[in-house]
Amino acid sequence: MAALCRASFFLSFFFWGVCYSPPPLCISRAGKYDYDLVVIGGGSGGLACSKEAAQFGQKVAVLDYVDPTVKGKIKIWGLGGTCVNVGCIPKKLIHQAALFGTALKDAKKYGWQISEPVCHDWATMMEGVQNHVRSLNWGHRVQLQDKKVKYLNFKGSLVDEHTVKGLTKAGKETILTAKNIVIVTGGRPKYPTNIPGAVEHGITSDDMFWLKKSPGKTLVVGASYVALECAGFLTGIGLDTTVMVRSIALRGFDQQMAGLVTDYMETYGTKFAWKCVPKRVDKLSSGALQVTWTDTQTGGEHQDTYDSVLWAVGRAPETKALGLDKLGVKLNQETGKIVLATDESTSVPNIYALGDIGEGRPELTPTAIKAGKLLARRLAGQSAELMNYDNVPTTVFTPLEYGCVGLSEEEAEKRHGKDNIEVYHAFYKPLEFTVAERDASQCYIKVVCKRFGDQTILGLHFTGPNAGEVMQGFAMGFQCGATYSHLSQTVGIHPTCAEEVVKVNITKHSGLDATVTGC
Repeated sequence: MAALCRASFFLSFFFWGVCYSPPPLCISRAGKYDYDLVVIGGGSGGLACSKEAAQFGQKVAVLDYVDPTVKGKIKIWGLGGTCVNVGCIPKKLIHQAALFGTALKDAKKYGWQISEPVCHDWATMMEGVQNHVRSLNWGHRVQLQDKKVKYLNFKGSLVDEHTVKGLTKAGKETILTAKNIVIVTGGRPKYPTNIPGAVEHGITSDDMFWLKKSPGKTLVVGASYVALECAGFLTGIGLDTTVMVRSIALRGFDQQMAGLVTDYMETYGTKFAWKCVPKRVDKLSSGALQVTWTDTQTGGEHQDTYDSVLWAVGRAPETKALGLDKLGVKLNQETGKIVLATDESTSVPNIYALGDIGEGRPELTPTAIKAGKLLARRLAGQSAELMNYDNVPTTVFTPLEYGCVGLSEEEAEKRHGKDNIEVYHAFYKPLEFTVAERDASQCYIKVVCKRFGDQTILGLHFTGPNAGEVMQGFAMGFQCGATYSHLSQTVGIHPTCAEEVVKVNITKHSGLDATVTGC
């Protein structure tokens, strides 16, 4: 019996060995170089690329160093780049804090007895947020160590196509050589250079997420998703907040949806100064900031005082200190970003780049992560798969969240012609809004399709609760070539907001009322 058991064990082990084989490792080919791969930048894309390369036996080093913000609020970041330290992570957590404020108001309608007054403590919130960020910084350090990736707190620059110079905070230089170099240095917020007092008295999102004290009454200059997200959560935690908009909100996004987002924000309590341009910022003896601006429609000049002025007027790629010009790495002279081929290669052999620093690349963490992994696999000889930058989903975490994937209605019209697209749409009311008696005027769904044939879906847009969670699933449908027929044949989950997407049946061409009135 024992012999039979042993035979059975060895037979099972044999077949297991035949059926299973671990993924092939690419033995380090560093040879005359110190490393197979040197990654400059420890953000999401750089970390993903370096860890993936190490999985295939590549010898890898990551250089990560961040200069303090202009205002000096942040002396040093931990690993993780913009997303972890001053972007997606702290933004979403503070957005959640603001949603709790709304939930407290709704809770009374649902029978919760809440003592007044209800107030928010900035310091408590930020302590929790920053503790979580630091835990992520530490986690990334541990992961690199586990993957045997060398982490160097150096400011990296290029000497040639195989050589990187690392500079420590103390000014000590170290030279590293590598078969391949990947640049993933991302970007930083810009200050306007033509407005007196802007730099001296203003802050950016880099500072906002590490403020120890509440920013108080705040003017947000700009109308990008960064501007609106910050203004939204500041309003949500009870701060007097104004957004100054030069032209339009959420440039690059569907403009009907952008209008719904800002309409909701105004109802929510955020103030908007439309078609206005700041002229100067002065600090008064009281410590308050006096902002002077011009109304471009009337030509009139106005003033008001604020505790903080947040500049959200765009981001600049971190390319200037890399020495790219000396090597002949081609840049877009207007944006300062690196011109890339479809395989993330630059104009110089053996030098690659990805993430926000790449011209035409979405400035989104998940795209940088996926592109980084795919690049690592190609460099290790394990795959030829390229990153697909089409139909990347995203969500704007404003008080009423806006999620989308694919083309805006404007872009669909531009590419296919207005008469060749069909727009299915619906205004709906989330069930959770009913008892709370919340206004749902801006909760809206738009499905942009080709008008003829199989009605391939070109764009999907959604404003409402948990927009990101709703949009993620539908994004997979895009990768599978979803059509309106696929959508209408899908059974919804009741009662959810997401089910309203699969129920849309009114077209804009019909002119019929698109308000959902029941099940």
